[in-house]
Amino acid sequence: MEAFKILPVLKKKLAFLSGGKDRRSGLILTIPLCTEQTSMEELSATLDYLLSIPSEKCKARGFTVIVDGRKSQWNIVKTVVLMLQNVIPAEVSLVCVVKPDEFWDKKVTHFCFWKEKDRLGFEVILVSANKLTRYIEPCQLTDEFGGSLVYDHLDWLNKRLVFEKFTKESTSLLDELTVINENEKGSQADKDRSSESNIMPSFDPETVLQTGHELLSELQQRRFNGSEGGGGGTAWSPMDDELLAQPQVMKLLDSLREQYTKYQEVCRQRSKRSQLEEIQTKVMQVVNWLEGPGTEQLRTQWGIGDSIRASQALQQKHEEIESQHSEWFAVYVELNQQIAALLSAGDEEDLMELKGLQQQLSDVCYRQASQLEFRQNVLQSAHEFHMTAQDLSQQLDGLLGMLCADVAPADGAAIQQTLKHLEEKLKSVEGALQSLREKGQVLLDQMSTQTSFSYGKDVGIENKENIDHIHSVMEDMQLRKQRCEDMVDVRRLKMLQMVQLFKCEEDASQAVEWLGELLDALLKTHIRLGDDSQETKVLLEKHKKFVDVAQSTYDYGRQLLQATVVLCQSLRCTTRSSGDTLPRLNRLWKQFTVTSDERQHRLEMASAFHTAAEKILRESPELAELMVDVEAYEEVETVGKGLLDRLTVPVIFPDGSEQFFGSPGDMAPSAESIRERMKLVEEKRFLQEEAEQRLDEGALETGPRES
Repeated sequence: MEAFKILPVLKKKLAFLSGGKDRRSGLILTIPLCTEQTSMEELSATLDYLLSIPSEKCKARGFTVIVDGRKSQWNIVKTVVLMLQNVIPAEVSLVCVVKPDEFWDKKVTHFCFWKEKDRLGFEVILVSANKLTRYIEPCQLTDEFGGSLVYDHLDWLNKRLVFEKFTKESTSLLDELTVINENEKGSQADKDRSSESNIMPSFDPETVLQTGHELLSELQQRRFNGSEGGGGGTAWSPMDDELLAQPQVMKLLDSLREQYTKYQEVCRQRSKRSQLEEIQTKVMQVVNWLEGPGTEQLRTQWGIGDSIRASQALQQKHEEIESQHSEWFAVYVELNQQIAALLSAGDEEDLMELKGLQQQLSDVCYRQASQLEFRQNVLQSAHEFHMTAQDLSQQLDGLLGMLCADVAPADGAAIQQTLKHLEEKLKSVEGALQSLREKGQVLLDQMSTQTSFSYGKDVGIENKENIDHIHSVMEDMQLRKQRCEDMVDVRRLKMLQMVQLFKCEEDASQAVEWLGELLDALLKTHIRLGDDSQETKVLLEKHKKFVDVAQSTYDYGRQLLQATVVLCQSLRCTTRSSGDTLPRLNRLWKQFTVTSDERQHRLEMASAFHTAAEKILRESPELAELMVDVEAYEEVETVGKGLLDRLTVPVIFPDGSEQFFGSPGDMAPSAESIRERMKLVEEKRFLQEEAEQRLDEGALETGPRES
């Protein structure tokens, strides 16, 4: 019988074992009757339950039953006493009926329990509450009978419920653990047969053990306090000693701990096996995915694209593949940590299997990671190759645009700047082409090692397409660059010719300026005619040299202009300056020729004048016999006058314009010098005429005298 089944009846406290003992060490059973009608069935059930608590040894000592009838009627007391005969006749040794002080005195004679001793099987005495101590020690009586034994019925009932609950749960748990442990032994003996039985017990072992330990601790504490006298501290209750069977609790705890320890080992082994199986499952999931869908994804991704956009699309696709792989690599890291933890604390029999799993997982993951990294490197190299190719193509397009555009420079400096820019463009193209070759070679080298990562896939054909594409791009760029170089050579030659053309035009203009300066210098500074014949000869020599310089300048200008004509024909263009440069050059040269001829004639006339005058003046005027012909005087006079007249006449150019040598003031010294010399010659002529006249007069005088 269990307390919780009759808990409402037990709570009524129809009977109880206070824990007190009589002088024979028998337990005291108290039946407190009340004024209300007591149910005999409930009382009988209560007694049955209470009498099931003590051990057989304790029952053998007999019970002392205290029937408290002070608040009840006599017929109920009598019924209870008679009921004891049927319920516990053998265990009852004494029944003490506590009577009221006055009420039952007249009725005692009608029924004497002692006369019925033989029939009842136990002795019944009527006793007042204050005289109950004659049969039972006060310390074994509760306070309602004047004793000092403390009893709390609800506390006892709660503890009893705890005890029964613990006993029931521990017994059931012990049986379950025993079955589980025995089944585990069988499953270990037959390793090929996996045990699928449920190893979860109905009750939590930790909770049951904790309840048992708390219960045992409470029992031990009550026993200790009770042995000191029981008056103070914890109440002395039926939970002690025989009533609660403390050894039974200890035995249950010991058995439970033993089986629970075995159960924990079983759980640990099963957990380890389960964890190992889970790891094996996850490892195979990772391996199967990496060697299956993961490898298949990479097998379909071997192209490098034919443009930047295509390579970027391939890179994006590869990033998606890497993202999927990252999830499985995360599982790999977690599994590797779990395997490492198991290896550090695993059994010897599991080490080889764990190491094998770890090695298999690592090999597959590292191989796949290497494949991903290799693919990423190939795509990166392909992207750089296509970027370089596009940049080179744009540079070639820009260079070709420059070469196809018409050249219309303003001057030679602009041509030089354009030529320098063209050379820089060509040099940049050469550098970009070299970079393309290097990046293409890197990509080709990677293509050559791609077979080792193919997982048995024949990538020769696809690699050949990639390699052919790389070579095709590099050869196409080389051809385009060569065509641009040829065009650059043609453009360079043309621009150099244009530079030469501008130089010739510039130098021709310079020659025209020089010739103009020579003409200006001839007119403004070449005005002296010399004071004697010797000086005039020197001036004539200088004039010839001056004319030679002008002639060289004119010839140089003509040659430059002829060169511009040839260059213009070669360049198929018209020069902007030769159209008026040649007429200017010819006009200046004609003006210079007229002016130099005029200068030549004046110098020659001056030389003839000074020579004739000096011949006349060189003869000593004192020597009368040295006479000069009249023609000589006339020649000097004629030449001198003609020269003076010529000094006043301007130079008339072919276009009808006129220009004087110097200014009138500049010519005055030369004219004065000529007049001065003409005056000397005239004076000598006058002297010669006087001398001739004297000679003539003397001859006339001598003639008549002779006759």
